[in-house]
Amino acid sequence: MTEDLVESTLRDTLQREADGVGVLEDPWPGFARREVRHRRTRRLGTLGVAAGVVAIAVGIQAGVVPLPGRPSTVATASAPSALAEGPTRGSLAGDRAWLTAFRDQVDGFDDPRGRGRWEVADRKEIRIVYASDRPGLRLALAYAPLRLGSDAQWHFLWYEGATGAAARQMRASGGEQDTDPSVLAFLRATPEDGGFGIAIGPLDSTVTIIGEPHYSPSGRVEPRQLAVADGAGVAVAVLPPSPSISVLLARVTRNGDLVHQERLAGGAYGPSFGLPGRSTDAVLDAAVRGARGPELDRAVLTDFISAALEDSCLPSTGVAVRLLWSGPVQGQTAALLTVQPTGGGVLAYVMRRGTDGSGWTDLRLLLPAEGAERRPIGWRLRGEDSETRTDEVMVVAPAGAATASVTIGGAAPVPVPLDPSKAGTTRVPLGRSATVTAYSADGSVLASTPVPPGEDDSSGLPGDTPGTRVVP
Repeated sequence: MTEDLVESTLRDTLQREADGVGVLEDPWPGFARREVRHRRTRRLGTLGVAAGVVAIAVGIQAGVVPLPGRPSTVATASAPSALAEGPTRGSLAGDRAWLTAFRDQVDGFDDPRGRGRWEVADRKEIRIVYASDRPGLRLALAYAPLRLGSDAQWHFLWYEGATGAAARQMRASGGEQDTDPSVLAFLRATPEDGGFGIAIGPLDSTVTIIGEPHYSPSGRVEPRQLAVADGAGVAVAVLPPSPSISVLLARVTRNGDLVHQERLAGGAYGPSFGLPGRSTDAVLDAAVRGARGPELDRAVLTDFISAALEDSCLPSTGVAVRLLWSGPVQGQTAALLTVQPTGGGVLAYVMRRGTDGSGWTDLRLLLPAEGAERRPIGWRLRGEDSETRTDEVMVVAPAGAATASVTIGGAAPVPVPLDPSKAGTTRVPLGRSATVTAYSADGSVLASTPVPPGEDDSSGLPGDTPGTRVVP
């Protein structure tokens, strides 16, 4: 990546982060969602450079969410976030002099829409959520009531300085307006130097950070824990120099129960697939070999692959990608592709892209490696709102199939008519389980695969839940 490109990418990213202090549109990939919604926006948006820009970002908070309605006043008696409750966390929690001096340094910011400046409404109400020295960095998170005219909001504000920095040397490094996020995260790492990721949850929670998972050839996912605790509800992962580390996943549990999980900063800190400086031609050439259906635009395929790698938390190297099928679905371009890490299970994805650049991930399914190439794949199509599943099921049979059928519950198999690309549609009533089966020309069974029920929350890893894997 050239110096000019790095500078341009960083500038654009920081501008987007600055814009996030105001009213945000819901950006791709939208992996981070508050648990009260527990739903993932499936818009693919524009992937391109954005998918890997965290590699050079200075400090980016995760969990960017649509802003709630603004209160008319700042309720200073009780800060409206569980993350700000309790004492300061981190290695500087006992340094009262530093914390007091730092509170005096917390400041507002110029409104990105040019409406004026957000000022601290009541300095004595500022809460220092976290303050600690990280590798090569002193990091602090403040929660402050800010006001611009009659408009008042609580904001989380990140500050950073060199290790051991005095309070007056701390500089603002991003922030988020949100009354009660489930977790806040900060990622500072590069492929050359490594770095760290940090996730902060409520005081009574346990937070862990998951790195590149292992998708076993038997069809199960085994997450890899990276984090150590830095106070109650805080996890810190030290990241080594490596171009292969991809997306990090923060998990919040309470009393042993998983209550929230989301991606840290929504991107890899190593080069992502399709970014300038990494040749993708060989991967794309191999991926489309033997693909069925109309030819898929290579830029769209690049975006789909990048999205699949990010969703699965896999690196952009050491994986085999295959485009099995592409074609029109509900007026959009759809593709069924698989991603397989070396020696691991097979991840099947179905993605769609509309003419306006929006899109959805319709299917994430972890398959055992053995016989994956013989499996038919079926998935429920969505309604016009892009979230509601319908009774219409799309089926793509393997290349060697002559016919296919669907079995609903314990009923007799029903043939699924296939077009020349080995794709077809059928109906399965909502709430009913079904299995699709592919047959060879002599009528023998090639393989069968259950039709997943569809996900309401896809913030976790594929294979985490029974609906995203084939094995029990």
